[in-house]
Amino acid sequence: MNSFLNRIKGDKVIWAVVILLSLLSFLAVYSSTGTLAYRYHGGNTEYYMLKHTIILMLGLLLMYFAHLVKYTYYSRIFQVALYIAVPLLAVTLLFGLNLNEARRVLQLPFNLTFQTSDLAKITLIIYLARILSKKQGEINDFKSAFYSLMLPVLIVTGLILPENFSTAALLFTTCLVLIFIGRVKMKYILSMIGIGLAGMLLVLGVLALMPSEKQGRLSTWKSRVEGFANREHETNYQTEQAKIAIATGGVFGKMPGNSTQRNFLPHPYSDFIFAIIVEEYGVIGGAFVVLLYMILFFRAVRIVTQAPGTFGAFLTFGVAFSLVLQAMINMGVAVNLLPVTGQPLPLVSMGGTSIWFTSLAIGIILSVSKEVDEQNKEQVTQAIDIANA
Repeated sequence: MNSFLNRIKGDKVIWAVVILLSLLSFLAVYSSTGTLAYRYHGGNTEYYMLKHTIILMLGLLLMYFAHLVKYTYYSRIFQVALYIAVPLLAVTLLFGLNLNEARRVLQLPFNLTFQTSDLAKITLIIYLARILSKKQGEINDFKSAFYSLMLPVLIVTGLILPENFSTAALLFTTCLVLIFIGRVKMKYILSMIGIGLAGMLLVLGVLALMPSEKQGRLSTWKSRVEGFANREHETNYQTEQAKIAIATGGVFGKMPGNSTQRNFLPHPYSDFIFAIIVEEYGVIGGAFVVLLYMILFFRAVRIVTQAPGTFGAFLTFGVAFSLVLQAMINMGVAVNLLPVTGQPLPLVSMGGTSIWFTSLAIGIILSVSKEVDEQNKEQVTQAIDIANA
């Protein structure tokens, strides 16, 4: 055990948060996939437990290897990845697998799927961190800032928007915050917001002019907003079941495996897994999950303040902010503070590419943390050498 712990570098608190969220994910997914198992696998609940365990283990393995790589290498890797992610988004938009009336994934061999927006999210954030760190001297030049910072953001989010509004909005918000922290002038940021809103309205307008059978996700977005605004709307079934789950959970919950709303909630293992957690573990369990994400963000900000370079600081903040914002959106939907979005709970919801790219993102944060620790040890050693001289 000591040998294993010695091989793990970086912030040990973040590692602890990851392990706790993974354990909670294992329990929550196993509990919430009963109906799914009876529907597709003859009641074999172990099928999804085994599948999810393999995905989690591969994610943790990916995180481990990612944190061993020096974080500066990710600057070049994801600069190239951006030129791969953009065409993949376009291919997905045109030829992606149609699931739940949305083209968000590409079909892979062996009945596997790949959600290209997961790759695009982390790629764009790391790309922005690189450009912001390299162009601090000319960051107030509009031409330089627009073509190198704003244009990629508008292209990537624009390709995601038609089929996945919530992911596009989350990524656009993360990029705006990162660009603001990167000291880009506010008037440039406001112009970017204006262009983004104009593009969104253009997409909505084009979809609205099309026949109803070709409007894609427009009707879904409209019904979700109407459902959120009107509590008696017919599309409120999901949120009503989530509220029942949370209300019946009480303070201490029904205990693991005793959820009843998992039989009524659509997607209790992904979009509404937080409601199942509160039902089984109570308000205390739900508060503990929120606390874990807050600890993750706090430790990430601590790494930002000690990062050896601006790239490491921008990289850590952008990735951590995106993960925690996604978690808050998922939990906000479950407690009916936000309209239904379809965002998974990072490291907890059942999924493949979502868990793997989340693991990669945390591995990158730990890579920066590892460099911070090595830098601090070097400074301590130098101080001791000076004192002994």
